[in-house]
Amino acid sequence: MSTITADEAVVAPVETGFWTRSRKVGVGLAAAGILAAIVFGALATSQTARFTLSDDAEGAALAIDGTVGAILFGLIAAAAGAAMFTDKYFTWLLGVGIVCFVLSFLCWQISDAPAGQNFMPLVNIVRGTFLLAVPLIFGALAGVLCERSGVVNVAIEGQLLMGAFAGALVGTLAASAWVGLIAAALGGAFVSLLLAIFTIRYLVDQVVMGIVLNLLALGLTGFLYERLMQTDQAKYNQPPHFGSWEIPLLKDIPVLGPALFRSNLFLYLALILVLVIHIGLFRTRWGLRTRSVGEHPTAADTLGVRVLGLRYRNVLLAGVVAGIGGASYTLLLYSFTKNMIGGKGFIALAALIFGRWSPTGALLAALFFGFADQLGVYLGAINSIIPSQFLAMLPYLATILAVAGLVGRVRAPAADGKPYIKG
Repeated sequence: MSTITADEAVVAPVETGFWTRSRKVGVGLAAAGILAAIVFGALATSQTARFTLSDDAEGAALAIDGTVGAILFGLIAAAAGAAMFTDKYFTWLLGVGIVCFVLSFLCWQISDAPAGQNFMPLVNIVRGTFLLAVPLIFGALAGVLCERSGVVNVAIEGQLLMGAFAGALVGTLAASAWVGLIAAALGGAFVSLLLAIFTIRYLVDQVVMGIVLNLLALGLTGFLYERLMQTDQAKYNQPPHFGSWEIPLLKDIPVLGPALFRSNLFLYLALILVLVIHIGLFRTRWGLRTRSVGEHPTAADTLGVRVLGLRYRNVLLAGVVAGIGGASYTLLLYSFTKNMIGGKGFIALAALIFGRWSPTGALLAALFFGFADQLGVYLGAINSIIPSQFLAMLPYLATILAVAGLVGRVRAPAADGKPYIKG
C-alpha cells in the first residue's frame, strides 16, 4: 500500500454544488462576526483594553478602546466569513475569523472589568494554555497510536486516571518523581494491556470495552484512594513534583520564551513526542506498516506484516504515553483526588478527531481546547459577569463546536474499530 493511499483516511470528501462546506461555515462565521460587532460592541465600554506582553500589567502592551475593538474585530470576523464564499484559503480564513471573534469578545470583557484589571497578561495566558493542554496532547497521541493501528481507544480517560494515581502513589512511597513517572507509564500500559487483550484477542467491541475500562479505572482508583490515600495523605499521597526547566537564549523570546521555554518536563516531552510520532508515522517503515494495518490489514498481512502483533505493541505504547500524561497532574501540580481527570480523556479523543488523526493536528487541537480552558480561568479572575458555571463549561463547549461545527466530514482509518481475524 502506498503512502498516498494510507493518508486518504484523513482527507475530507470534496463537496459539489453551491453550498460547499466552505460557504456553509462562511455564513455561520459572518453571522457570528456581525453579532459580535453589535452585541459585544454595545456591551463594551470606552475603557482601554490592554494586552500586555508580560505576566502582569507592566511593560509593553497592545491597547485599543474597548468599544472600537469589539466592533472592529467583529467586522473583520464577518469579512473573513464572507471571503470564504470564494472557496479558497479555508483554513486561514477560518483561523482569522475565530481569532477576531475571540478578540471582539475579549475587548468587551477586558474593558468592562473592574478598575485596575483592564488588561490580559499574554505570557500567563500562553503559559496556562500549554499547561492545560499537556494531558490533552498525551491523550490525543495515545489515540493516534491506537487508531492508526485500527483500534478505537475510548479508554484514554482511564489511562490518564490510572497514570495519575500510580504516579502519585508510587512517587510518594519512593520519594522520587522519576520513579513515580515510570509507575505512571506502567499504570497507563496496564489499562492498554486489558484493552488489547479483550479487543484484539477476544474480539470484544472496542468502544464498549473502552467505556468499561474507564469505569474500572474510576472505581479502582477511587477505592484505593479512600482506603489508602484519604486515611494517610502524608504516607501515600504527597508525591514530589518536577520543577521548571529553563532553556537558555530561547527563554528570552518575547511572550513565547517565558511561557514555553521556562516550563516543565511534561511539556517538553509532549512536544518531542509529537515530533517523534509524526516522523515515525510518515517517514519510517514502522509508520507505513502501522498506517497499512489501520487501513487494510488483510493486504498488510499478505505482505508479511504481523497485524495482531503490531496492534498489540502500538496499543501498549499508547498506554505508556497516556500514563505519562496522567502523571502531569500528580507529579507537577497536585496530589491525587478521585476522578481528577474530569473528562479530559474524552476531550483528548475529540482533539484526535479534530486533528484528523495526525500528531501535529492533535497538538493544535489540544492547544485550542487548552486555550478555552485557560480563558475560563482568566475571565473568572477578572470577575466577569458571565456566571462561573458557564466559564467552567468553556472547554466542553469548545469541544462540541470543534467536532460538530468545524471539523467537517473526515474519515477515520478504514479498519478503525474492526477486529482482524487471520484467515
